[in-house]
Amino acid sequence: MSGDSDCTRTSPSAGSPSDNEFLPDRPKYVCSLSPDLITKAREELQEKPEWRLRDVQALRDMVCKDYPSLGTCLDDAFLLRFLRARKFDYDRALQLLVNYHTCRRSWPEVFNNLKPSAIKPVLESGFVTVLPRLDPEGRHVVCIRPDRWTPSNYPITENIRAIYLTLEKLIQSEETQVNGIVILADYKGVSLSKASHFGPFVAKKVIGILQDGFPIRIKAVNIINEPRIFKGIFAIIKPFLKEKIANRFFLHGCDLNSLHQNIPPVILPEEYGGSSGKLDISAWNELLLASEEDFLHDFSQLVVPCDGSPHDMLVSGDADEKQCDDSLRGMKPQLYYCY
Repeated sequence: MSGDSDCTRTSPSAGSPSDNEFLPDRPKYVCSLSPDLITKAREELQEKPEWRLRDVQALRDMVCKDYPSLGTCLDDAFLLRFLRARKFDYDRALQLLVNYHTCRRSWPEVFNNLKPSAIKPVLESGFVTVLPRLDPEGRHVVCIRPDRWTPSNYPITENIRAIYLTLEKLIQSEETQVNGIVILADYKGVSLSKASHFGPFVAKKVIGILQDGFPIRIKAVNIINEPRIFKGIFAIIKPFLKEKIANRFFLHGCDLNSLHQNIPPVILPEEYGGSSGKLDISAWNELLLASEEDFLHDFSQLVVPCDGSPHDMLVSGDADEKQCDDSLRGMKPQLYYCY
């Protein structure tokens, strides 16, 4: 992700010479999708290769007209992520882009100094990693293990930072933009004390990012080894989930056979009844840490506007925070009951 974020240097209006004549320094997009994925993108995402750059230009023009101070990267490849995530619906793609920036600016505890080296303790703990093999649909499997987190070592926001950087790395791939990802969350050993850190305010923020503020397609969320306390956790999460996403949650308990119906054993580590050896977190950690300079460059393109955040955003205000606090008080009895 690179390129100029100043809309004063964006392309001219329709009927003018091409964008490339005005912005010779903007990286030229070259599609890396296989023929099969091009067909899949056409069928599932309404992406037409012959119209792709026209669609990107339309989104770029909308950004510069409606949000000239957004401070976003305007490269073809970057904007294409948002179009694919919203099936080339210009208005929805624009709102997703705006939400992406709003989320980043509204939660400084997560997004300030966001780089792989800053979350190295989380990576080394094994809280989040990516399995080395793709599933049969060509999707990466993100493995999250909350039991690896010790709350006294660092706050829950560090875990969220690690997940966010993992998603940022994955979405750089055009294959992931088309195929989406699968999440495998192992809740073994999650206690009431840990669950209490994930209240409605944090839940609303995280769900808001994943559903409405990040250009990635989450195709399935597989929960394994969930204790009774998870009923309380899910009660906190569910009100913020859209029906489409809620229907993609699969609770397997301790039933590995149930898990294997969604994720084949051949790509799973031994810990989950798979045949791909012990779960190895080192390869993903090394890949993410080696991307430090790329992240610093990419995030430098996302400039905070001088006149404040753009309008009409997803961000919650004081009223939402109060509502979340009230919800938390109501949820605590459920957590204790489930525990």
